[in-house]
Amino acid sequence: MPGAHLCILGVDTALRKTGYGVIRGAGGSWRADDHGVICNPSGRPVAEALRHLHDEIAALLRRYRPRAVAVEGIFHFRNARAALALGQARGAVLVACAEAKVEVYEYAPREVKRSATGYGQAEKPQVARMVAAMLGLEEPPPADAADALALALCHANAGTARALGLARRLCGPADREAPETVP
Repeated sequence: MPGAHLCILGVDTALRKTGYGVIRGAGGSWRADDHGVICNPSGRPVAEALRHLHDEIAALLRRYRPRAVAVEGIFHFRNARAALALGQARGAVLVACAEAKVEVYEYAPREVKRSATGYGQAEKPQVARMVAAMLGLEEPPPADAADALALALCHANAGTARALGLARRLCGPADREAPETVP
């Protein structure tokens, strides 16, 4: 792949089903290199599930060497247990990214949906259909993978959002400033 093409990993984090999507391209032309769901069975102890999630994300980072990772921002939960599980899973993902020295950007769920569909309250099937259309996929990916691909696409198209402070850089090499164009 020519040096001008960039690779972005989107991660839709959850403890039991984490979606991931890898896109590559430049300008307005992007394609999906890979997407899927990292599963942790409900019977797997939390510590083992977190290790598994970390290891799988680390393997994706080694395999694709993305320039940036896009994750969804934390939203408000009424259930403290669900919020804790999401926070723990995000921590596993962020540690893997920090170890790989990859910059991580956070996007609000509504911003991701708006980027994919033009409507910030779109339902998951609509997001999946639009992601499939934008990336030339034959059929919509599973919901968690579609959300991850939507995150990657949001980052790919978010130069303005980052410049306006709508995207937040969570981690990355300390000696580099956040780029103004798609990293």
